Amino acid sequence: MGYAQLVIGPAGSGKSTYCSSLSQHCETIGRSINIVNLDPAAENFNYPVAMDIRELISLEDVMEELGLGPNGGLIYCMDLKYHRHLEENLDEWLTEELDNYLDDDYLVFDCPGQIELFSHVPVLKNFVEHLKRKNFNVCVVYLLDSQFITDVTKFISGCMASLSAMVQLELPHVNILSKMDLVRNKRDIENYLNPEPQTLLAELNQRMAPQFGKLNKSLIELVDQYSMVSFSPLDLRKESSIQYILSQIDMSIQFGEDADVKVKDFDAEDDD
Repeated sequence: MGYAQLVIGPAGSGKSTYCSSLSQHCETIGRSINIVNLDPAAENFNYPVAMDIRELISLEDVMEELGLGPNGGLIYCMDLKYHRHLEENLDEWLTEELDNYLDDDYLVFDCPGQIELFSHVPVLKNFVEHLKRKNFNVCVVYLLDSQFITDVTKFISGCMASLSAMVQLELPHVNILSKMDLVRNKRDIENYLNPEPQTLLAELNQRMAPQFGKLNKSLIELVDQYSMVSFSPLDLRKESSIQYILSQIDMSIQFGEDADVKVKDFDAEDDD
């Protein structure tokens, strides 16, 4: 059985930085992981790339083939035509690439930041189904920039985006508030790590017009009663913070649970 993280989140949320820090952390503790780039517009990497979607299609290919500039090429990559092209060819590419890995390998997929990829376009969902058919346990790692969480409306917006990905992908989720090392007033963020529903509702009603009162109440109840969305802070300066997040992910995909128990051999001299 293989294991995989699907690292998603809005553009600029720190996905590639997370992958790079995770790679360094695992190297330090002597653990092997393989990071896969799924962003055709990516250029520079601070981690060793084990598999690269640009072998299938890249921004440069789109620009050259269609005679587009950088901006036009990126717009095309966000267009549904690109998603259909990717979906049609992804299975074959992924099958060939996965043949190079053992059953117990651990893969981390660094995904693009286009929100439609994990909200309503079926590309990633079909990608996940392919991984499952290859006997991979998969977990979604959803990153949200902690600097974005400055008030209750943005917090609820982040929760709804994460929930949308949960419904679309139907996978275990670990939601992360990234870039905690850049937050100046961490107390403001802590209010959203274990939020009080009545406090959130009061703040939301203050920020929005009265006609949204029933909607606000329903949103807060959805977040609170079902406990479907919660965030863990990640400070990349602290190895303990990275290890804590990694342990949460490992638990969700049951990593290491099927490992053989190691029994120490004692020499005859030790028995005397």
